Parts: sequence; structure tokens; C-alpha cells
Amino acid sequence: MTSSRATLSVALAALSMLGGAPVRAQSPTDLAGSWALNRQLSQFPQELGFSASFLPPQPERPTGAERSRRVQSETQEDATRVRFLTDEVRLPPDRLTIDVTPAIVTITPDPGAQRAVQPGRRDQAVKVGPITAITNSSWDEGRLTIAYEVQNSRLIRYTYSLDQNRTSLVVDVEFIEGRAVGDRVRRVYVRAASSVSPAAVAAAQPAAAPPAPTSPPSSTPSSTPSPTGIDQRPDASLKGLTRLGVVVEGIGPDAAKCGLKEEAVEAAVTKRLTDAGLRIIRYSDDDTYLYVNINTVTASSALCVSRYDVTLYSHSAAKLPHTSSPVLLQAELLHKGGLAGGSPAAHADGVLKSVLEYLDQFTTRIREANK
Repeated sequence: MTSSRATLSVALAALSMLGGAPVRAQSPTDLAGSWALNRQLSQFPQELGFSASFLPPQPERPTGAERSRRVQSETQEDATRVRFLTDEVRLPPDRLTIDVTPAIVTITPDPGAQRAVQPGRRDQAVKVGPITAITNSSWDEGRLTIAYEVQNSRLIRYTYSLDQNRTSLVVDVEFIEGRAVGDRVRRVYVRAASSVSPAAVAAAQPAAAPPAPTSPPSSTPSSTPSPTGIDQRPDASLKGLTRLGVVVEGIGPDAAKCGLKEEAVEAAVTKRLTDAGLRIIRYSDDDTYLYVNINTVTASSALCVSRYDVTLYSHSAAKLPHTSSPVLLQAELLHKGGLAGGSPAAHADGVLKSVLEYLDQFTTRIREANK
């Protein structure tokens, strides 16, 4: 078999040298780069996960205090792994950065926890945020497959590949119980050339403008707009911003169990923005507003998991190449997000601390843009 493959490889190489090369097969390095989620092409089913019988029941108290502690610890660890890995599928990252080397593939979701796998290595223990999972990964004709062992012959399997046009990253996720494949979902990502959303670019001009960098540059930018009349300076969309509204959503009953309260979050966010010199407009449909969304689930009475996103939105009317008159567009000016898990006693403080850190980053960029 090895000899036949070697002969075939030599033949293909010879054809390539003679100018008659076949269509290039997908290569592992083709997956490398930064990718942005295309929500229109992706699937978002209402129900997604393992069957209801998957979560382990609370164990009965066995004889012996030591055995009781061990069983309880194992159950909590399994529940944490189940909830975390399932929530990663339910709440896909807005961006993915994939680094490929001959031995290691590193995947960094934003928001999310970085992980590094070694394709071909069996039963690799991989640290993913607050949990550790046994993984088996492999390459198959340029496609990367990663299977995360969850518990009791249950797997979550990811397959990363390119579409037929080789312009989009397709991420297929499957929930596997025993030998049966359960829920499936497909997410599609496109090359991320900028941290600015397509709506923000369209609102700025009919044709695409060079993207703004994700962070302020170390050198002083030019003080004049570009000859085309489009202000292409870093964070130009933030210049002149002195007032904005605040919207906090997503904080439901599970969040309350974990110490998160909408009024407290809104008060803390408003104070941090006011302290930074911004004027907060209350009870007004302001064109520019800060949107904080926190979704919390409880895997057990001892574990809370939250996905939090902080986004600065604005609105603008723009005439698109395919429209005869201007249309109202929503522009994403800034965005940060993350995923956190922990005990109810400390969970709210941890989530709020991260949200406020994002606000500090936003206000710093606004302040720099207005110098």
C-alpha cells in the first residue's frame, strides 16, 4: 500500500512539472487564518445537544465518606464538561483563528477558550478553558476532525473543511451517543479581513473601504482624511462620540440563581461609562448605544456558565450598490465577548469584572479617537 501511494505521488508530481497538474487537493494549511462567522449561511436550530438522559443523575449517598466525596467530584466534573462543550456548540464564536504547523493545530475562538491538538495522536488530554477533555483528531484529505470525549461513549465531533469555492470555512458539528449520530449543525465562516462588520463598511460608503485595525496603532495616524473623502484613520467611526444609550438583555432566571441581576449590571455599566466622560441617554432610542447580552445556564446547583457579549452599535442610512434609495443599516463599531464558568458565589463578580474590562478598552479607544 505504501509503495503504491509513493508511486502515485511521484506520478502526480511529474504531471505537475509537465504542466498537466490536476486540480489541487485541499491542504491542511488552507484552513489557517482568521475567519468570521456568516450567520446567514449558518444553521441555528432551537434545540441542540445530547438526549435528555445524558446528564448523569445525582448519585445516591454511598457508604463511606471518602467514596461519597469521590463520586460527587466525578459527577460535578462530568457535568461541567457536558455543559461547557455543549454551550460552545450552541453559542458559536464570532471569529475563529486557526494556526497550522506540521505537528500541532491551534484553534482560538473569539469569544472562547484556545485549544491545541496534535492530529494523529490518540487520547490526547486537551485543556479547554475550565475543563479538560480527551480528544482524538486527524487529517483526512485536508479536512480536520476533532472528537471530544464527553462521557459514557458520548462524543462531540467537529469537522473543519473548505467549501467547493475554497473561500469559506465549513464547521460541521455532530453529537454522537454510542454508535448513533444525534443532533447536527453546520456553521460557515468567511475570511476575516477586518474587525469591522460588513454593515459598518456598507454604512460608510458604497464601495469597500480599507479596514480599521482592531487596536490603536503605536504611531500617530495621519491628521487628514483620504483623498476619496472617506476617513480611513484608525477608529474614525468613534470620533465625535460623546453620548450613547445602554441596553442590557439576556439575564434570565438561571442568571439570577448565579447572582447576576439586570439592574445591577446596568448600573455598573452606566457608572463605568459615565466615569469615562460619556453621557448616558436613558429611555431614548439613541442612534448609538452599548449592548450588553449575558446568557447563563446552570449545569447543577454548584456550576454556572455564562456567555457574555459587549457590543457598541450605531445606525446609518446608506445607499447600497443594489438599492435605489438609502436604507437604514446597523453598524457594529466595537465588540468583545467571552465564556466563563464557576460557582454561584463567585460567578457574578467574575462576569461583571470581564464586562467592565471590555468597557475600559472601548472607552480608551473612544478617548484616543477624539484626541
